[in-house]
Amino acid sequence: MLKPSEPLKGLTSSYAKELQKKVGINEISQEKKEGMLGKVLHTISEPMFLLLIIAAVIYFILGEPKDAAIMLVFVIVIISIEVIQEWKTDKTLRALKDLSAPTIRVIRDELERVIYSRDLVPGDIMIISEGVKIPADGTIIKCNDLCVDESTLTGEAEGVWKIPEGEETETSDYWKKDYCYAGTLVIQGSAYVLVEKIGVKTEFGKISVNVAAAPEERTPLQKQTGKIVKICAAIAGLFFILVCIVTYFNIPDHVFKERIVESILSGITLAMATIPEEFPVVLTVFLSMGAWRLAKKKALVRRLPSVETLGSVSVLCVDKTGTITMNQMSVNEIWTFNSSDSELLEIMGMACETEAYDPMEKAMLEYCIKNGFSKERIFEGELITEYSFTNELKMMGHVWNKNNEIVVAAKGAPESIVDICDISEEDKGTVLAQVNEMSLGGMRVIAIAMTKVNNEAGIEKDLEDCKLKLCGLVGLIDPPRETVAR
Repeated sequence: MLKPSEPLKGLTSSYAKELQKKVGINEISQEKKEGMLGKVLHTISEPMFLLLIIAAVIYFILGEPKDAAIMLVFVIVIISIEVIQEWKTDKTLRALKDLSAPTIRVIRDELERVIYSRDLVPGDIMIISEGVKIPADGTIIKCNDLCVDESTLTGEAEGVWKIPEGEETETSDYWKKDYCYAGTLVIQGSAYVLVEKIGVKTEFGKISVNVAAAPEERTPLQKQTGKIVKICAAIAGLFFILVCIVTYFNIPDHVFKERIVESILSGITLAMATIPEEFPVVLTVFLSMGAWRLAKKKALVRRLPSVETLGSVSVLCVDKTGTITMNQMSVNEIWTFNSSDSELLEIMGMACETEAYDPMEKAMLEYCIKNGFSKERIFEGELITEYSFTNELKMMGHVWNKNNEIVVAAKGAPESIVDICDISEEDKGTVLAQVNEMSLGGMRVIAIAMTKVNNEAGIEKDLEDCKLKLCGLVGLIDPPRETVAR
């Protein structure tokens, strides 16, 4: 764990409580929950359901309670289907929330403490390490070999290597390398971070707020059904007027009051015949069937009309990482250079962290295990020291005492590793040509190298001072999901 060269005092507990009263808790505000009554009223407000209710009222007026009761049964059934479908979806979505870490280590009252992440306030100094989900935005005070997975914000599966404040050169990039963001995951190293933004003020919180504030537009189906209802109402109104007039003049032998009543009843009867009362029922049943089929394929439908909208999609634009790919790196190809496959795999494993969080290191270790190299076999020796990864060198290494031999296992960017390997210019050209070929295949290429030293006194202080033997190259990819069409 990182030890600061100067003691960090952090906030006092009393000041943190006072500050929390002013700035609030470190949570992303959830959208206001819609109650069961609200869902019912939202469903009834649709034109088609209003049509059924109006039809039921008119049937009551006409003295046809059976027909009116049938209309109301249809309304209740349809409302139940929609409300139950939305309730099940909301229940599932609520179970998927809470992406932040529940607790975080901070410095309070000059001591390390573990607090709930919701209690973080600006000015806190939080301590992050491998496997921690960062709960707030902040500036990196000190760090050691820190790599963060920011795919939740940027969509990129590759880890971002961080640096302390003041070491970053001028850049126009929105995402800073000396800054940590809420919702991201530490996959390597550790750091002290000064909290600057919490809750909805974080980058993650801004996304949540913007999504919640997005206007809810009517779907094409809702627009079309609304148009149909208006047309049906206009036609029914026209027939009502015409029938009323014709009936009034066809019964001159009736008294005036009876002529008016008979004309109105005749007009209403014909108007009702032009209204398609079955349409809302059929529409809801078919949409529910579509939502049920999507649910079987693990797709959630929050509003039934969106089923029709999804069916009308001709072009779907999505982010690659984690959507059409697995967001999980895997070794796709290895290429040896003056080395055997077994030696390459063993050195590759020894160059990884014993507890890997980095997606590429996980992929490498998994590949070793699949090919007969267990973790016990790879890490059976004693780890003497390590060469930390830096953004400038783009390589790292571990020094092991294994089977009474001191082995330096290194991996990194091919250009960096090749420069410290004992190979000719011709061989260097061959290696870089192979790197280019693998890169054109969509792979991320990592070079693997090693050397042996006689004793611990012969271990170089810096990795770039070593003279290594190049073992080969490893090509990694983020594979597409099985359901994605090739």
